Amino acid sequence: MSKHKKAAPQQRQEMSGVERLGLRVSSMINHPIAQTQRWVVIHRLDTDGEAEWEEVIGLLAETPELDLTFNDDGAVTVRWERSALQERDDFIIDEDNEVETEVAAPF
Repeated sequence: MSKHKKAAPQQRQEMSGVERLGLRVSSMINHPIAQTQRWVVIHRLDTDGEAEWEEVIGLLAETPELDLTFNDDGAVTVRWERSALQERDDFIIDEDNEVETEVAAPF
């Protein structure tokens, strides 16, 4: 008789809509181009539910270092000052990515 127990199969946990949207917004804000220009436009996708969108945008609006502009097309432009976010531990800023570019952000 074997003394080894079989490992229980791990169940894959699905991300919630808020987690998925939060991850997408965080990736957009932390993108090197967005960090260089210090702004990003966030568009609501068809897969973003109303409640999830309101929750994530509400969290951004409560962040004093961020300035939100609600655009006519439903998108939200997020702007920030470089020095304001450098002091925060929950925003990732890579100072080595100072690249001047005229290319539009990929989002």
